Amino acid sequence: MQMKAEIYCDRHFTKGNIDKRLFGSFVEHMGRVVYSGIYEPENSLSDEDGFRKDVLEAVKNMGVTCVRYPGGNFVSNYFWEDGIGPKEKRPHRPELAWSAIETNEFGTDEFIEWSKKAGTEPVFTVNLGTRGVEDALNYLEYCNFQSGTEYSDLRKSYGHPKPYGIRTWCLGNEMDGEWQIGHKSAEDYGKLAYVTGAAMKRLDPSIELVVCGSSLSTMPTFPDWDYTVMEETYGVADYIALHQYYGGQEKGVPFFLAQSEDMQTYIDTVRAAASYVKTKTGSKKDLKFSVDEWGVWAVPSDSVNQETKKNPYQIAPAISEQVYTMEDTLLFAEMFMVILRNSDVIKIACQSLLTNISSCIMTERGGSLWLQPIYYVFRDFALYGKGKVLLNDVNCPGYDAGDLHNISSLNTLEVWNQQDNEIIIYSVNRTDEDIDAAYELSGFTVGKIAQAEELRCDDLLATNQNDHSRILPHEKNNVNLDDHGVTAVIPAYSFNMIRLSLD
Repeated sequence: MQMKAEIYCDRHFTKGNIDKRLFGSFVEHMGRVVYSGIYEPENSLSDEDGFRKDVLEAVKNMGVTCVRYPGGNFVSNYFWEDGIGPKEKRPHRPELAWSAIETNEFGTDEFIEWSKKAGTEPVFTVNLGTRGVEDALNYLEYCNFQSGTEYSDLRKSYGHPKPYGIRTWCLGNEMDGEWQIGHKSAEDYGKLAYVTGAAMKRLDPSIELVVCGSSLSTMPTFPDWDYTVMEETYGVADYIALHQYYGGQEKGVPFFLAQSEDMQTYIDTVRAAASYVKTKTGSKKDLKFSVDEWGVWAVPSDSVNQETKKNPYQIAPAISEQVYTMEDTLLFAEMFMVILRNSDVIKIACQSLLTNISSCIMTERGGSLWLQPIYYVFRDFALYGKGKVLLNDVNCPGYDAGDLHNISSLNTLEVWNQQDNEIIIYSVNRTDEDIDAAYELSGFTVGKIAQAEELRCDDLLATNQNDHSRILPHEKNNVNLDDHGVTAVIPAYSFNMIRLSLD
């Protein structure tokens, strides 16, 4: 007998407003993310600024709304002044995070121009590893100050008369990690972030600031780090950053696909810490979350170091270029669902990275691009996942995997897009058995099925690397309207999107 699932939603029970910046990505000076990723002047597909036109088109079609820059680990030893002004005068420097040579051919001004062409909002990060308050103020002055000061006039002299108006600034990156250049204790980082942020807001009160939370839910300092940093910075911070990557494919499919439950626990724990700090400080402000690095990490954790140790200090070496499988794609979709499910508190999210490393888009030096299967998942969320999340009650058989128990075989999220008068259903089948799913949508009258598609492949280890069309979305059959909502067959190991037009 085929597995069955019942999902109940009611129009009166919603959670959060989905911020458009949940559909962000991340560009770091790492490997080929920038050079031959988004920027390659010698490529015939590039425009007059050296930006790859094929990548720009793919980014627009993907629905990316914001992009975090320039790091990442890279930022903690970055001198932003190296990446402005005449390119022939920009210095080459040893890049310590990834043991490469940074040419600085692409920098702040180029990224702003690229963002304009891509239609994305920049999210900037300042160096709190080897630098601090003074550097952050200078960078902010260069980007946001109108004119009449040293750095604003420097920007103007380089051909950029209008301020960039960068709204969101991250105060360092993953400062809890011992791998980070300038790694600090929670207390030391929190104090530095507070004085830096306070000074920046004095220069430009319109900005919003993101402080570093834990780099992973498995960090030995989690959640104490998050609590201490929030306690030190609550008066100036607007967001706390959460970073999360998952590997573990070798532990088996049931456990691997259940890891999104750990991500939910991670978020719940930081929620509790933030609530406690708010009460303790007597603040009336609710700190929001920025998941500004997230994704599936399919490469062994030491592979980047091993590759660069063999041949260190090259220019834009091809490192850590993950090729995503169908299995990876399912967990990627589940992580996206967790982010939207917590849209009441998560307001920024940046999938990591945009090109070539744990990316949606893969490029060839001097050639064209191809799309990983996670690209289509991102696109389906970004283009249609707007409005409010509907709270749901899911009745479906579960399973145990390792220390994770009673994991629902069907992971599902429903979004009410009030602007377009639609309900969008996103579902992942975590098992090797098809599921007959009945979605009851109380208080709604469904007019028609606007779109139904599924992403699946019989081989969970299949990729799009050699056959670029191996894993593509296909029209979904076996979707039917009834008096209460919609029924659908959710195939084994599949990602599904159903768009319902409402009367």
